[in-house]
Amino acid sequence: MAIRPNEQYNVASADSLAVKLAGYQRRNMFERFLDELAPGEADTILDIGVTSEQSYPSSNYFEKWYPHKACITAAGLDDASFLETEFPGLKFVNANALDLPFDDKSFDYVHSSAVIEHVGDASSQARMVSECARVARKGFFVTTPNRWFPVEFHTVVPLVHWLPPRTFRAVMRATGREFFAQESNLNLMSRSSLMAAARHANVTRQFDVAVKSVSLLGWPSNLLLVGKGKS
Repeated sequence: MAIRPNEQYNVASADSLAVKLAGYQRRNMFERFLDELAPGEADTILDIGVTSEQSYPSSNYFEKWYPHKACITAAGLDDASFLETEFPGLKFVNANALDLPFDDKSFDYVHSSAVIEHVGDASSQARMVSECARVARKGFFVTTPNRWFPVEFHTVVPLVHWLPPRTFRAVMRATGREFFAQESNLNLMSRSSLMAAARHANVTRQFDVAVKSVSLLGWPSNLLLVGKGKS
C-alpha cells in the first residue's frame, strides 16, 4: 500500500500528550500570525504544507481557524483537495514549496507551519524562504520546531537531536528510525540557521525579517521567521 507523503511524520498517537501539546502550540502560533501580520478580511493568503492527515485535531489548523476561507489558497504535496469541500471558497493546489507554481507577488501573505525542516539541506531551506518571499506582497510567516528544545517533536525523543547532525542521524538509524535519519526528511533548525536561510535567500532587501519564538514551559519550542514588507 502506498504511503501518503506526510504519513511517516505522524509517530505519536492522536490522543497522546505530545499531540495535545503540539495542538496547543499551534494555536499560539496561529495567534502570533494574526498579531504579527494583522491580515485584513480581503487579504489573500497562501498556506504552504497542507496535509491529507485528518486524525490529529490540529492538522491543517490554519484552514480550520482562519475565518476568511475564501481568501486561502492551500498548497502541499499531499492530496488535500478535501479541504475545498470542507471549507467552501478555499482553493487547493498541489505544489512543492521549493518551486511554487505562482507568479511573483501573487498573495498578500504567505503562511507555512513546520514544513521548512522537511525540505532538505540548508540551500533547500533558503530556497523555500526565497519562494515564500517571492510570491508575497506584504509579508510571510514560517514556523519550525526549535532544535534546542529538549524534546524533538517528530520522534518524541529527548536530547538526542542536540548531538552533532551526523551523530544524531546515526542514532536514528541504529534505533530503527531510518526515515528521520535522512536530511531530506528532517533537518532541524536553530535561530541562527533560520536567519541564515533568510539572508541566503536575499529576502531582507524586500522585507524586514526577524526570528521570533513561542515557548512551552518557559523554553522556546517553536521558531517563527516573520517577514514584513518595507514601506
